[in-house]
Amino acid sequence: MNRKTLHVVVASTNPVKVKAALGGFEKMFADRTVDVVPLSVPSGVADQPMTDAETLEGALNRVQQARYIYPEADFWVGIEGGVEVMGNELAAFAWIVVRSATGILGKARSGTFFLPPAVAGLVAQGMELGHANDKVFSRHNSKQQGGAIGSLTDQVLDRRQLYEPAVVLALVPFKNQALYAAPAGYALPACPEKE
Repeated sequence: MNRKTLHVVVASTNPVKVKAALGGFEKMFADRTVDVVPLSVPSGVADQPMTDAETLEGALNRVQQARYIYPEADFWVGIEGGVEVMGNELAAFAWIVVRSATGILGKARSGTFFLPPAVAGLVAQGMELGHANDKVFSRHNSKQQGGAIGSLTDQVLDRRQLYEPAVVLALVPFKNQALYAAPAGYALPACPEKE
């Protein structure tokens, strides 16, 4: 059996992001060997992205930077955690972007959860979520471990487990390339106007 190795560059050295990317690729490409290369690159956005759009931009930027620095890979993965105000609460999530050497782009967002006021208040004052989580839960470097979701669930769900399904979702276009290659002239229908 030919197990062609997939060379995947993860645009981060954070072990949580690296393990989530590896796990997602191993699930979606079980017939392949996956070789992951962690690479520290700038996101081009704030250390703590504060909107959905800024978080997605950070993941896209990470992929672009990793591809520029390490062009000989099969795939590049950008994972960016972010928050956004929803009503009077602060929601936390991550965007995952995967690009292939053939130019296909896959994107997905992780599950979303709401931060408790003690953590949200610190983030609103300018503190990065990982540091706010460390302060509230008396942890050290939790963003490279269970993260805020790990602290809030008593490790029933950790940050890697939150991100890995989104990596799988971002890989859907690569497993279904013919379906995602839109025919010429195809356009999504316009959304109806709100009254």
